[in-house]
Amino acid sequence: MSASARANVWRIAAVTGVALLVAACSSNPKPQPKPLPPVVALMGTQLAWTAQVGTAPATAKPFVLGNRIYLAGGAGAVVVIDAETGRDVWRASLATPLATGVGSDGETAAVVTRENALVALADGSERWRAQLPAQVFTAPLVAGKRVFVVTAERTVLAFDGATGARLWTQSRPGEPLVLRQGGVLLAVGDTLVVGLSGRLTGLNPQNGAVRWEVAIATARGTNEVERLVDMVGPTSRVGDSVCARSYSAAVGCVDAARGTLGWTQPAQGFTGLGGDDRLVFGTESDGRVRAWQRADGAVAWTSERLKHRELSAPLAVGRVVALGDGTGTLHLLSREDGSELTRLTTDGSAVIGSPVVAGQVLVAQTRNGGVFAWRPQ
Repeated sequence: MSASARANVWRIAAVTGVALLVAACSSNPKPQPKPLPPVVALMGTQLAWTAQVGTAPATAKPFVLGNRIYLAGGAGAVVVIDAETGRDVWRASLATPLATGVGSDGETAAVVTRENALVALADGSERWRAQLPAQVFTAPLVAGKRVFVVTAERTVLAFDGATGARLWTQSRPGEPLVLRQGGVLLAVGDTLVVGLSGRLTGLNPQNGAVRWEVAIATARGTNEVERLVDMVGPTSRVGDSVCARSYSAAVGCVDAARGTLGWTQPAQGFTGLGGDDRLVFGTESDGRVRAWQRADGAVAWTSERLKHRELSAPLAVGRVVALGDGTGTLHLLSREDGSELTRLTTDGSAVIGSPVVAGQVLVAQTRNGGVFAWRPQ
């Protein structure tokens, strides 16, 4: 490999945890969280079941379809769990570390390995694999009998779900640095919505043609780290409204049917968003939890009770906002004002991605591979 090629690989791959790099250059010690007060449980929950899938990729997040939970785990494990019982529907081992979480349409499940192989499975058996041109940190999207992937080089690729044949490629230029973090890739009606640099881009899933682009944030600053504004997942979608975060720059909402910007607000967070038809929820880099009005972006409330706790992206479900922290604690907050409703414990390792709801249970996956499900009482 030439020196220039090595440099290009480094510039793509060495941006893991830009926040950690910036913190390491600072003379200030890392802020420590304040001890939590004793929990006063204002809502009842019961641990329904637990499972183990092995140490998960840092970019993994549980994926839910119907009553099934799709998980990426250690040693190349791809696991599908029944949300009601916690038992395996099927479990496969690809015998190589995984780089992403799992995507599925219920028939085909897809995941990307650290060796940049896109692998499609059906009922626990490998159906096909395709070599990708670059690293991938975002879980594949399986929809419309196709598998879609967005690479670290900001290239979107589409594959035939049955055969693995490549159907089209769309490349969009961007800043030279990228995040080793899951981005934005989802279907809204007949439009494929992708996060590319600081923009949400709507593509025609049939041929990759660009239908619209909306900037959530614009790259600024005097160096490449300061100019990094990649979109990070998960997003909050309600109908055609898609709200997303630009890394350490802004949050905003777009109308994905029209390709128009609803609003954007400055924000310093590193993780994705949750939300419902009225509010959008996110965590800032210092651990503040914030709610914005979905209609216009006005701040509805801010909570500082979980500062410096390395929070996950939030999940909004009913009257609850659920989010995990770096110690494996799951915090259930009131959607109305961020006050605490209860706390749940896992295995002591960080909650990854964000919690999810599957069937009647709330589910969280930890860095050490634990999967925990609770039912409300």
